[in-house]
Amino acid sequence: MTSRGAGTAFSRRNYRLSNESEKPKVTGIVNSKLLNDYLHRIFPSADGIQPAAAYRKPLTFQNLQEHLDKLLAEDSGAEDSRDQILEGRLGPSTVVLDHISGFEGLLLVDDDLLGVIGHSNFGSIRATTCVYKGKWIYEVLISSQGLMQIGWCTLNCRFNQEEGVGDTPDSYAYDGNRVRKWNVTTTNYGKSWAAGDIVSCLIDLDEGTIAFCLNGVSLGTAFDNITRGAGMAYFPAISLSFKESVAFNFGSRPLRYPVEGYRPLQDPPSMDLVEAHKLLGYLKNVIHIGIDMLEGKLVEKDTSMWQLQGEPTVLITLAHIFNHFAPLMCKVYLVEDVLMNFLLSILEQGGAVEAHPLIQQLLDLMWLLMEDYEVHECLKQLLMSLLRAYRFSPIIPDLGLQIHYLRLTIAVLKHEKSRKYLLNNVLFDILRSVVFFYIKSPLRVEEAGLQELIPTTWWPNRFTKEGKESKEVKEESAEERLRRRAYDRGCQRLKKRIEVVEELQVQILKLLLNNKDRGGGEASRYIFLNKFRKFLQENASNRGNLTVLCPPEYMVCFLHRLISTLRCYWDGHKAKAPAALNSEEAYVPPQLFYNGKVDYFDLQRLGGLLSHLKKTLKDDLALKANILIDPAELQAVTMDDLDEDEESATSTAQRPVAALAIGGALARPSWLSSPTLGRANRFLSTAAVSLMNPRRSLGTLEKMKARMLSVEQRTEDDIEGSHGNEGLLLGRPPEEPEQSITENSLLEILDGIVMMYNLSVHQQLGKMVGVSDDVNEYALALKDTEEKISRCPKRRRDIYEELVKSQKVFSEKLNHLSRRLAWINVTIYSKEKMQDIYWLLRVCIRTIEHGDRTGSLFAFMPEFYLSVAMNSYSALKNYFSPVHSMEELPGYEETLTRLAAILAKHFADSRIVGTDIRDSLMQALASYVCYPHSLRAVERIPEEQRISMMRNLLAPYEQRPWAQTNWILVRLWRGCGFGYRYTRLPHLLKTKPEDANLPSLQKPCPSTLLQRHMADLLCSDCDMAPSFLNSVLNQLNWAFSEFIGMIQEIQQAAERLERNFVDSRQLKVCATCFDLSVSLLRVLEMTVTLAPEIFLDWSRPSSELLLRRLAQLLNQVLNRVTAERNLFDRVVNLRLPGLESVDHYPILVAVTGILVRLLMDTDFQGAKRATAVLLADPCFQLCSIQYLLGHAEPSALAATPPSADKRHFSLHTYTDYISQEELAKVERMLGHLSEESKQAAASMLPTSEEDLCPICYAHPISAIFRPCSHKSCKACINQHLMNNKDCFFCKATITGVDDFTKPGSS
Repeated sequence: MTSRGAGTAFSRRNYRLSNESEKPKVTGIVNSKLLNDYLHRIFPSADGIQPAAAYRKPLTFQNLQEHLDKLLAEDSGAEDSRDQILEGRLGPSTVVLDHISGFEGLLLVDDDLLGVIGHSNFGSIRATTCVYKGKWIYEVLISSQGLMQIGWCTLNCRFNQEEGVGDTPDSYAYDGNRVRKWNVTTTNYGKSWAAGDIVSCLIDLDEGTIAFCLNGVSLGTAFDNITRGAGMAYFPAISLSFKESVAFNFGSRPLRYPVEGYRPLQDPPSMDLVEAHKLLGYLKNVIHIGIDMLEGKLVEKDTSMWQLQGEPTVLITLAHIFNHFAPLMCKVYLVEDVLMNFLLSILEQGGAVEAHPLIQQLLDLMWLLMEDYEVHECLKQLLMSLLRAYRFSPIIPDLGLQIHYLRLTIAVLKHEKSRKYLLNNVLFDILRSVVFFYIKSPLRVEEAGLQELIPTTWWPNRFTKEGKESKEVKEESAEERLRRRAYDRGCQRLKKRIEVVEELQVQILKLLLNNKDRGGGEASRYIFLNKFRKFLQENASNRGNLTVLCPPEYMVCFLHRLISTLRCYWDGHKAKAPAALNSEEAYVPPQLFYNGKVDYFDLQRLGGLLSHLKKTLKDDLALKANILIDPAELQAVTMDDLDEDEESATSTAQRPVAALAIGGALARPSWLSSPTLGRANRFLSTAAVSLMNPRRSLGTLEKMKARMLSVEQRTEDDIEGSHGNEGLLLGRPPEEPEQSITENSLLEILDGIVMMYNLSVHQQLGKMVGVSDDVNEYALALKDTEEKISRCPKRRRDIYEELVKSQKVFSEKLNHLSRRLAWINVTIYSKEKMQDIYWLLRVCIRTIEHGDRTGSLFAFMPEFYLSVAMNSYSALKNYFSPVHSMEELPGYEETLTRLAAILAKHFADSRIVGTDIRDSLMQALASYVCYPHSLRAVERIPEEQRISMMRNLLAPYEQRPWAQTNWILVRLWRGCGFGYRYTRLPHLLKTKPEDANLPSLQKPCPSTLLQRHMADLLCSDCDMAPSFLNSVLNQLNWAFSEFIGMIQEIQQAAERLERNFVDSRQLKVCATCFDLSVSLLRVLEMTVTLAPEIFLDWSRPSSELLLRRLAQLLNQVLNRVTAERNLFDRVVNLRLPGLESVDHYPILVAVTGILVRLLMDTDFQGAKRATAVLLADPCFQLCSIQYLLGHAEPSALAATPPSADKRHFSLHTYTDYISQEELAKVERMLGHLSEESKQAAASMLPTSEEDLCPICYAHPISAIFRPCSHKSCKACINQHLMNNKDCFFCKATITGVDDFTKPGSS
């Protein structure tokens, strides 16, 4: 029933009846005697004693108002004592943070002046009220668990960006981040705090002590003998570092943990409280006492089933109560202390929320008997209090507090009119309602009761020294098995309790997504959709503004609840419309990306900017989707883009600061401080530079808002469509089936879920894996300590005791972490959560497949769909694997293959223009081929797609980022090359890997199928092989030259007498160049092995040139690496951190592999050509080949006496990695080259300098240019003509090259 109150009239309604004499009978009103009895029962006197019937004046509706006023005025005497209460306190009665003069640094303060966020190194702020006598308390709600110092200070304390509360003589602070107390000096104190905790700060100025409590548990006296006396008064104060946030409660709300004898700094509204409790008692009497009209007597009723059935007597009685009660319910303290507690008490009787219709009846009464503005304020404050109570309630074993507050939230939201008002105006605009879907993780497991819930702890214990799981699975002992099973049972108990909370959270979302409640306006779902889109816009468009961003831990929980709710509604629609798809086949149709019905803000599309796509693809849109782009719109978009470009050039970096300074421009509340109200739009700064300069004009802001938030105006018809209007599905392309998918509104929510995952969920999933890593670290340390204890000699009692202490510390830490890990595994990494992410992966795959079929219109798809497809697969493989295996998921093999097809096709898709997304696709494919199961998926895609993928991988390297491409080819070869069967380099086996799950540390899994495709492509395409191999040789030349240049600089720095530190970035780049050189050599080895004719069949136009270039580079690498006492040796022996991968083995076996393939594994003619070219190269040195087998140069042996410490490199020492057959081939190759070099030396005639090539001075002149007749060797001119057609000497254009033979002398 709608309220009749006018929107602007704030006067109370007058429910006093007319003063006409009472008639004996009034229709619907009971007789005077029964009415008198009824009203006296409802409104008893304060002492509970009713006056005798003969002496009391009958109560009627005419004198009820007077009687009620008298009852409410009976306790007004309490007002007289207020002056005494104020003694000991100075300042305003309403206590807030001093945002005018009481702060230091940069801070963001909420509108209510109770929440604060640090925006500089160490900002400080104090309250407006101080105390000098008595016992006082205030509470701080911890929103983030970082570096903060909370306590008390005097007016004389001076803070700066380095020193805050507790760092000056008359300031005292508790720091739960470092678990210390501060007063100039610091000592250990208290417990660590976590986000969601409440710190109580107590000061006793009679005894001179300061103490703190954490969630109501005393931490003990922190300071005694604090300075007191004349002029000494203490203010509540805080110092906090950047991004840290809290909210204060000085007494404006009921204290969560009051302490007996201590008063809040702000007095509670005592008179209002007494009055509100009285009126609530009268309301309870109305609910409890009924009138039996037939019997003419009063009866007691079941309060839980009470209903207002249109009885005029009851209604008028309630009107009198609400005449006084309504104004009180606009005050936050009274709503939390009186109304919320009353509503909670109704639900305490147990049972489902539906079993308590009384709350619905009470909400009906509020809308009927209160002014609209009063109901609005009351509901807003009620939801604020519920949200704050939910967020800052401690975790107890049965999660009873969280369940309690969620149940009341559901009960309130079940009321349709209240739900729609809250959705429209409160849940996303004033509150951060996503908090309702979050289940916080307890930092202190003992307080959360996890020790009772999971009494037995367990952790994996099968690790090698390198920290990887042991290859051989050891037999689990009986004791370990019992512990693991007991731990699993405890985890299951915890899971059942958390599932209760999750189910309640899903119920809330089901109410918000109700699309059948069209009574009195638009259905809830469509209001939610518009608010949800705005929520996504804030998080997508404000990546630098932390106060607006939803914390990722909230996003994770919100995503899972939203998926559960969406699938429930999706399958519900399928049951009603059998032709629609079920949720297992869900996808987002491609027309949503280009028809303009869904706002994607400024998110990047695959084809670039939306304005550019509209211009370039307008004909395709008209032809395929029947969507016409208005030329005027194109012009407007173009001009707007220009404006934005100009603006971004000058003020992009300043925009977040400008937005903070503007105040009114930030129309959203802060995430980090107060969890409920408060737009963090007061920017406090003590900096000299004004932050108001970059402020935009109001006109510009309005223009942006109009463009960005057009989604606000959408209605149900705009979304679902009607009467031939397709709504969100406007512009269906011919490739898209006509089959109904589901309700259009659910498609938009699905699209939003995908966007949410991309914004921050994936990042958070990766972050929480750290707890599992910590468990593994401590388990390894404990195992190592236990082994040391078993080996410790009995005579060394001191060592034994220290080891036992360490063992105890590690065990306690593991007990704590294993229980915390159980919580995280249930809330984040459970099997159900894994299935949600898997479902999202499949949604993205289907969406990309449908979009791909639309041809050019695929460019309109937002980039985040491809990102989520790659990231969700990565999460399933890497983050959930310690608990659940991806292989258990239904359709796992098929999903892997479909994702492989997407990666193989789109990493080189010309429709995708963004370099970042192209790089991501390439990296994803590179990771995909490192694991056997995903590599087999690549092999299962259609042959045409496989060949196309290999063709793209073999494109010339100069035209694109080539390192990832080269890495993919190397992974396809690893396991087939010479000595290339290692997982980790031999010299690194004794060191622990940073992350054993890295793709580079996986076992070799070569793909002969893809190798065959590569060989076929290189052999069949005469142009592809030379262009690809020349690009590989060019990059090898560059990478190895860079590497040599860098190690020269490193060596010079190391030899200086003064202490020098080589830049770690330089070391990293140096190691990267080395790794690139090795991987390029492996690709050349792969090519030589698969298609040797490219180098050795000289009937091919570029074979001889390629072979000569290859020989030249191989000789350069060998000479640099194998020379005795050379630069490479010295840098390797330094063993610098960052250069761990630089060693002789990887690069020498790669070169050896190429030489063996060319000289030993080919036919006679090919080996002859390869030998001739290798020996003809002036850089060839036989001693470099001898070095491979440990044969040192004779000159070196003569000059240097043999040293026991000096060990020469030899392939013979790596028998675990190189087979005997491979070693035999190297021996034969050395013998072959020794013999051939002797014969070449004997037959070589001396060449005069005039006959040598004037470019390289290494080969005889063998070619003459046309038309200029200049001469060089064939190798030089062929290499030059690859890039340039001008003559070396005269710059004339060369039209041809002829063989040149020197004429015989006469």
